[in-house]
Amino acid sequence: MLLDAINRIPEGYSEVLYQKKKYSVAKDIYNNGKSFKIYAKELQGNDFISLNYYITSTAELLKPCEMSDQKVISFLMQFKMM
Repeated sequence: MLLDAINRIPEGYSEVLYQKKKYSVAKDIYNNGKSFKIYAKELQGNDFISLNYYITSTAELLKPCEMSDQKVISFLMQFKMM
């Protein structure tokens, strides 16, 4: 579910809509597609989303940076590609 949302974001820079606001998104892929870093910033505001996501042999791990899991999950489940 979360991995599907992460995979909808292209690697590099893109822009999305989230809660009727425009965000810039930077996505980096590491370890042959086994880990991801995503940073999104509201373009005309102060909000941001920052996370790392890891795929191990036994689990998939969401690691938000200085924010709640719920904030990150909400963003991943609701953003719309532009």
